[in-house]
Amino acid sequence: MARTITVGLDGSAESRAAAEWAAREAELRGLPVRLVHVWQPVPEPIAQAPLLGTQTQQQWIERIPREAAEGLGLRHPRVEVRTELRSGTPSDILVEAAREAELLVLGSRALSGLGGFLVGSVGQAVVARTEVPVILVRAGEQAADEHVPDPVGVPSAATAFRPVVLGLDSAGPDGTVVDFAFQEAQRRATDLNVVQAWNASPYSVYTVGSGFEPHEEFARERAEALAGALRPWRQKYPDVRVVEVSRPGSAAALLADASRDASLVVVGRRVRRSPFGVHIGAVTHAVMHHSTAPVAVVAHD
Repeated sequence: MARTITVGLDGSAESRAAAEWAAREAELRGLPVRLVHVWQPVPEPIAQAPLLGTQTQQQWIERIPREAAEGLGLRHPRVEVRTELRSGTPSDILVEAAREAELLVLGSRALSGLGGFLVGSVGQAVVARTEVPVILVRAGEQAADEHVPDPVGVPSAATAFRPVVLGLDSAGPDGTVVDFAFQEAQRRATDLNVVQAWNASPYSVYTVGSGFEPHEEFARERAEALAGALRPWRQKYPDVRVVEVSRPGSAAALLADASRDASLVVVGRRVRRSPFGVHIGAVTHAVMHHSTAPVAVVAHD
């Protein structure tokens, strides 16, 4: 099967937002979109019983991807949209579907009254087991949210994209994650803001001598390490403007803050092939729940 941008669709507001994001990304990449609707089998008498008026459950199941595809086709006429119905456990089916995809796109919903978003158990299980990039899109995400406001401050999808944000540890940057972020910035013709968080050296509280500031020296060392880690990528992508942000503090908090002015936040997830447990990583897990922009989780060895 040709590579696609695959969406996990269940008819919810968050999955519809994910499908819209996927269609916009498909236009940038020149790829088709595949809507995968997963349903869990029920006994035949229940499946054939009227669910809404005269509709049976099976008719309702088939209607969800069909109507979603028709809507995407009207709004994104240049994008080929395919639909697929599968039965089984949603996380297992989506992990399997991702193997044939360039990207897997899932929805997440807002937590009412809290500064975060909810990635449910299915989403977390899929992220932890999928080796292609997984994009998490919050419910209510609009195309205009990814662009800077127009000159009078009105949201618009016709203006320039907001920056792509990359969370990076300069001590061990992974090329797969960095390359993905640069490519996304290049496709959007926007800046790449690379965020590195660090904790001050335990010796920075001591003063060695007059005019010497250990904290400032450590900060300079971390900034230089970040610049060195990015140098090959700047050369590979000379048309991408890179903004380096190296600050003390929590990586998750810095990335969540940066997400407010981002079109996309990119974080990595180390692949662990143990069959036990969910392995995502503390920073990535926090960003998934608190970013206000779509999050790309890129698996790497």
